[in-house]
Amino acid sequence: MLTISPLAAFEDNYIWCLCQPDNPFCVVVDPGDAKPVLTFLQQQQKSLYAILITHHHPDHTGGLAELRQAWPDARIIGPTAEHTKIPLLTEQVQQGDVVQLTPFNTQFQVIDLPGHTLGHIGFYSKPYLFCGDTLFSAGCGRLFEGTPAQMHNSLQKLAALPADTEVYCTHEYTLANLRFALTIEPDNQPLQAYQQHCQNLRRRNKPTLPTTLATELHINPFLRCENNALQQRYQQDSAVGLFSQLRAMKDQFKS
Repeated sequence: MLTISPLAAFEDNYIWCLCQPDNPFCVVVDPGDAKPVLTFLQQQQKSLYAILITHHHPDHTGGLAELRQAWPDARIIGPTAEHTKIPLLTEQVQQGDVVQLTPFNTQFQVIDLPGHTLGHIGFYSKPYLFCGDTLFSAGCGRLFEGTPAQMHNSLQKLAALPADTEVYCTHEYTLANLRFALTIEPDNQPLQAYQQHCQNLRRRNKPTLPTTLATELHINPFLRCENNALQQRYQQDSAVGLFSQLRAMKDQFKS
C-alpha cells in the first residue's frame, strides 16, 4: 500500500507524493514547482527515488531542474512522444511499458492518453491512477494539441479500468467542473449530492481529490457521452459528436 499526499502548488495544482511508512524513498508526480517537494522530503525525512511526468506543460515539469540538482540520482520518467519537450527525462515510456518501482514493490502500467497534449500518458497500478490533465473530477482537460476523437478515446480507456480506481488528477477544478456538469444534467441526483460533498470539503480547505472512477461514471458528463438520452438531448448521433459539443460548450462556459 502507498501513502499518497497532495502538495499544493500555484493556484490549483497538486503534486502527488507517494510514500510508505518504513520506506526511506519517495516518488513524486508532475512537480511543477520544486519547493513544496523539497520541503515535504525534508519534513518526512525521505529521499527522492523517482519522478513521474504525464506531459510537458511547465506547471507539471517546472520543478525538474531544481529537484535533479538536489537528487541527481533520481529517475525522471515521462512520455517518449514528448521527450524533446522534456529534456531532463532519464527514461522514456509509452503505452504498454511497465515502470518498476522496486523499493516500493510496485509497478505502474503506462497508458497513452493523447488529447490534452499529443504525447500525454497516465500511470496505473491498481487501484491508483495518475492521469495528469486528461480526466478531472466532473471534467476533462482542454484540447490543446489533440482532437475530440483522441480525447474521447483516451477517456474511454480510463473508463474501462476497475470502478474502484482512485483518480489522482493534478488540478483542483472540481467545483467549477460541477457547475458546468449540472447545466448538462440538472436532474442527475448523484451529481447534485456530489456537489454538496465537494463544497463541504472545500469549505474545510480539503482537496476534492482523489475521486473514484465509480463516482465519475455517474457524474462526469465527458464519461457519459455513450448515454443515448444525453445524445438525443443535444441532437447528436454519436458519443464522439456529443463529446465534441460538450467540450466546446465547456470552453465557453463562465461559471
